[in-house]
Amino acid sequence: MLTAKELQRVRGDAADGTGWLEKAGVVLSSARELVESDPNSAYTLAYDAARFACAGLLAQQGLRATTTGGHYAVQQAMVRQFGSTFEPFGSMRRRRNELEYPIFPDESVERAEADQALTAAESIIEAARKMIDHLGLF
Repeated sequence: MLTAKELQRVRGDAADGTGWLEKAGVVLSSARELVESDPNSAYTLAYDAARFACAGLLAQQGLRATTTGGHYAVQQAMVRQFGSTFEPFGSMRRRRNELEYPIFPDESVERAEADQALTAAESIIEAARKMIDHLGLF
């Protein structure tokens, strides 16, 4: 992924993922507040929270996704390194993309789907919190 320029190395303060995990927690909290009144936005925020947690793990390793790799590179890096715990991120990424770039203008998320996204994001964030202190530079 480095050779393909989907990921790049970072150094210094950029190689500290703790801020990303803090941001993930704040965004997840915001998503929870919107789940009943605006499930679409709650879903998108849950996805963002999960993505920030993943970005934190990459940062802790001295890595970040490039514009070439984008969110798909984050997904691939997480699943390749850490396995099935991060697989829900892929379906969340695809669904969020459908919501951001809909084929039909009335594309929407039901409350139950938003709740599932919140649960998945929470699991990803929790896993990232458990891992982050055990990661070194790549």
